[in-house]
Amino acid sequence: MQLKLFNTMTREKEVFSPLMDEGKVDKVLIYSCGPTVYGYAHIGNFRSWYFADILKRTIKHVLGYPVKHSMNITDVGHLTDDGDHGEDKMEK
Repeated sequence: MQLKLFNTMTREKEVFSPLMDEGKVDKVLIYSCGPTVYGYAHIGNFRSWYFADILKRTIKHVLGYPVKHSMNITDVGHLTDDGDHGEDKMEK
């Protein structure tokens, strides 16, 4: 089975293949944005996490590659106030 992904740079669908090759075992590294935790959860927060999870599971279980997935959690630089002033939540 092949997985085709849209490459926004070339604007074409391309067959997925891992960039890393450790001996004879290909390994896939995925970095994605995680939840932004400064407010209430909403569908916009969920969509990016959900897509990354589906992509990881497809590569792992359908294509059979080992996957290492790193995800950030955003909370730096968000103010305690909804306006453009106030304390940074991380500093507080």
